Amino acid sequence: MSSRRDSLRVAFVLAAFGLLGLCSMLARPSLATVRAVDFVHLIGTGMCLGAAIVAFVWARSK
Repeated sequence: MSSRRDSLRVAFVLAAFGLLGLCSMLARPSLATVRAVDFVHLIGTGMCLGAAIVAFVWARSK
């Protein structure tokens, strides 16, 4: 049971970081002129959200 709770905590923390990153990305006025740092930010946000989904599914399967 402890492993499942730890996986859920990881999933929620990763989802929170991913959503915060996405919100800050969408709030930028420079979205029309995308720079290289914006691509890195978007990739990091996607990695956090993807890892959160995997952790959540893994926790539910145990």
